[in-house]
Amino acid sequence: MQFERKDIPAEQLVHLYRNLLLPRMIEEKMLLLLRQGKISKWFSGIGQEAISVGVTMAMHLDEWIMPLHRNLGVFTSRNMPINKLFNQWQGAQGGYSKARERSFHFGSNPHHICGMISHLGPQLAIADGVALAYKLGNKQKACAAFTGDGGTSEGDFHEALNVSAVWDLPVIFIIENNGYGLSTPVNEQYRCESLVDKAKGYGMEGVKIDGNNILAVYDTVKGVRDYCIQNQKPYLIECMTFRMRGHEEASGTKYVPPQLFAEWLEKDPIVNYEKYLISQGVLTQVSAAAIRNEFKLLIEAELKIGYESSGINVDTKEELKDVYAPRVAGIREKASGERTEKRFVDAIKEGLHQSLIKHPNLVLMGQDIAEYGGAFKMTEGFVQEFGKERVRNTPLCESAIVGAALGLSLEGYKSVMEMQFADFVTVGFNQIINNLAKIHYRWGQNADVVIRMPTGAGVGAGPFHSQSNEAWFVHTPGLKVVYPSTPEDAKGLMIAAINDPNPVLFFEHKALYRSVTGSVPVNYYETEIGKARHVRSGVDVSVITYGAGVHWAIEYADKNPQVSIDILDLRTLLPLDYDAIKASVKRTGKVLLLHEDTLIGGIGGEVAAWIAQYCFEWLDAPVMRCASLDTPVPFNLELEKNFLAKSRLEESIKKLINY
Repeated sequence: MQFERKDIPAEQLVHLYRNLLLPRMIEEKMLLLLRQGKISKWFSGIGQEAISVGVTMAMHLDEWIMPLHRNLGVFTSRNMPINKLFNQWQGAQGGYSKARERSFHFGSNPHHICGMISHLGPQLAIADGVALAYKLGNKQKACAAFTGDGGTSEGDFHEALNVSAVWDLPVIFIIENNGYGLSTPVNEQYRCESLVDKAKGYGMEGVKIDGNNILAVYDTVKGVRDYCIQNQKPYLIECMTFRMRGHEEASGTKYVPPQLFAEWLEKDPIVNYEKYLISQGVLTQVSAAAIRNEFKLLIEAELKIGYESSGINVDTKEELKDVYAPRVAGIREKASGERTEKRFVDAIKEGLHQSLIKHPNLVLMGQDIAEYGGAFKMTEGFVQEFGKERVRNTPLCESAIVGAALGLSLEGYKSVMEMQFADFVTVGFNQIINNLAKIHYRWGQNADVVIRMPTGAGVGAGPFHSQSNEAWFVHTPGLKVVYPSTPEDAKGLMIAAINDPNPVLFFEHKALYRSVTGSVPVNYYETEIGKARHVRSGVDVSVITYGAGVHWAIEYADKNPQVSIDILDLRTLLPLDYDAIKASVKRTGKVLLLHEDTLIGGIGGEVAAWIAQYCFEWLDAPVMRCASLDTPVPFNLELEKNFLAKSRLEESIKKLINY
C-alpha cells in the first residue's frame, strides 16, 4: 500500500490515525458484547474504516453526511459521545433515537448526520436536497452520501445522481465497493467494468480509489469537495475495499472464498497506516501502544456510563407525542375582511402564491411546473415572479424529489412537491412512508414537506390518472392527510399545510378544480388541520364524507328536502376530528360514510369501526358505507359513473332511513 503524505502536517497524520483506530477498537468491544448478549445486532465495518474516517475528516463539521450500516467512523469522527452511542446500540432510551431504532439507523442534527433507513438508496436523494439548500443559500459547502456496491442497483441511485447532475448540486457520492451485497457478489450485481464508469452517463466526473488507504481517501475527498463547491457540480467516488465479516454478524461468511480474507487482511487499513507512520517517524511503537491503551480505558469508562443510563421507561403519551414535530408557537391568522369568488383551482394557487411571499425559504418542485405552469396550470406565472430557483422543474424522478424535499428540510427550508397525478405517488412511496413519515419519531428531525396530490375520478382519465389513494397514507403514523372540498378550505388548508413542520399529503380533487366556486377570503389565513367542517344540520341521517363526496351529499340533500341530512366534511383524514364525528352521530343516530375511494380498505371502514366502538349507544341503525366499486377506475364515462359511489348514494340513504 503506497501512502502519499503530500503536505499533511504530522499532527494531522496522527489525528487521522486516532480517528481510524477508535472505531476499530469500539467495534472489537461491541463484537465481544454481542457474543455476551449485551447488544442484539451488529453491522461490521472492520476493514472499511478508512472510507468512513477519510470522508468525514475531509468534510467540514457543519456539512451533512448520509452514512449507512458500516460507517461507525462517521459517527466517532464527528465526536459523538461513546456512552450515548452505546445506549443506542443497546436499545436504551439514552441513545439518539430514544430506544426506537436499531444500531446505525439514527441521525443527529447537531452533528449533521442524517439517519439511514434499511432501504439502501434513499440517503442519496436526501443529499440532493441538502446540496440544493446550500446552493440556494450561496453557502460554500458540499455534502457526502454513502452507498454500497449493491445499492447502485437501486433506482434511487439512478434518480439521485441524475437530479444532482441536472441541477448542478455540490454532492459527493461515495460507493463503498466491498465485493458483496449480503451474499451476492458484484459479478451478479452489475456488468460494467467499474461502478465509477456510471458517472459519465450522468454527465459528472468520477474517480476510483483504494478505499483502504486513509491518505488516499482523505486527500481525494478534500480535493473533490473543493471541486464540487467551486464548480457547483456533483462527483462520484468508488472506494475499493472488502467486507471482513458478514453482512451482519448472524449471516456469517461461508459464501466468501477463504483466499479473499487472506488477501485483504494484508491490506488492513489500520495496520498498514500504523506501519507507515512509524516508518516516517511520526509514530513510535510506544506512542501507538499508548494511544491504544488510552482508547481502551476511554471505551471502558464510556461503557460504564452507558450501562448506568441504560434503563427504559415506557411512556405511551411520550411515544404518541413524538410521532409529530410540534409546531412553533405563533399566531395562526384567521380568515377575515374582504372576500372574493374563486374557483377551487384558483384558491389553491392563491394559497401557494401567498405562501411563497410569506416564506422566502419555500421551494416548489414538480414536473412541468415552471414555464408550463403545471399539468393543471396551478403554478402558471410563478416562475416569472419567483424565479427558477424557487419554482423548479424536476426530472421524472419522483422518489428523488421527495428525498430532496426532505434534504431541504434538514437545512431549514420548506418545500411543496407536486405529484403530477396522485397515481404517480407509487414511485415515491418508500421515501414518503419510510423516510418522511418516520423521521421525527426516529431521531427528532422534522420533515417540513407538502406533497400535492391531484386525485380522483369523474373526468374520464382511466385507471392510472383517477385513483383515490388517500387511504394508503392514513395508515401511516407521522403523515398528515388533508383533503379539502371547498375553495375557502383549499386555500386555508394549503397555507396551514405549508406552515406545519410535518409531512402533509394534500389531496386536490381534479374534478373540483374548475367546477366548484366559492367565497374565499383575500387575506393570508389558515384553516386548522385536524378539524372537520359541519356543512349542514339534520336529524334523519348523518353523511360523513370529504372531497367530491361533500358535493354529492349537498346535491342529494337539495333535491330531497323531505330528508333532513346532517353533512360533515372531514377535511382532514389524518388526524381525524373524532369530536365532530361523535357530534354528528348524536344528532341523527343513523350514519352513512360516503367516499369516492373503493370500499375495501377505505377510510370509511376505520371511521365505522370507531363509531361502533365509541358511539354505539347513540346509533339507531348499523353504520353503513357508500363507496366506489372494488375495481380499477374505468376509462369509459358510463362505466366510470357506475363505478363511482355517487351512483349508489340514493339507494344507500333510502336503505338507512328505512332501517
